[in-house]
Amino acid sequence: MNDTSGVTTALELVGPRLRRIRDERGLRLTEAARLTGISKSTLSRLETGQRRPSLELLLPLAQTYRVPLDDLVGAPDVGDPRIRLKPRRLNGRTVIPLAGRPGGIQAWKIVIPTSQTTPKPRTHDGFEWLYVLSGRMRLVLGPRDLVVGTGEAVEFDTSVPHWFGSTGDGPAEVLSIFGRPGERMHLLTAGDDETG
Repeated sequence: MNDTSGVTTALELVGPRLRRIRDERGLRLTEAARLTGISKSTLSRLETGQRRPSLELLLPLAQTYRVPLDDLVGAPDVGDPRIRLKPRRLNGRTVIPLAGRPGGIQAWKIVIPTSQTTPKPRTHDGFEWLYVLSGRMRLVLGPRDLVVGTGEAVEFDTSVPHWFGSTGDGPAEVLSIFGRPGERMHLLTAGDDETG
């Protein structure tokens, strides 16, 4: 039996989902249109439900927003072995927890919107390691003010006043690994003995 009402309901939810994801990325409609090659009016009609989503429109959006196509259309998890990480909003950022257990070393993927440019340094116990997946991130660490680009990483003691956010040029995606005191990140290099 074909469940057309379920398909209709799923399609009605695509527009609000597209708007939410674009907002989380800190993109204006004009910027999203430029990045996807889809006209601003078409994007607006998609987000308001006045235009029916098609694969031709959803594929460039999924690539630009860096989300699986399944997430744009709200596909069910049935039969899919992938773990579905649930993003949440925290201090204006989209945060996706990557470590499932509380305590110990914590890992997150963080999407920093373009609007987060005002430093608000803070301190706490521990060490943090940040790797920029895409975009450019501004890091204020004590008296230093750095720009960290795609593929670059930093590690620091979080008892030093620190803040990281946007350079203002665009959103940034960052991998964050945080450990409490005594749980510092250790990276193996080619000359290290992995046996211990």
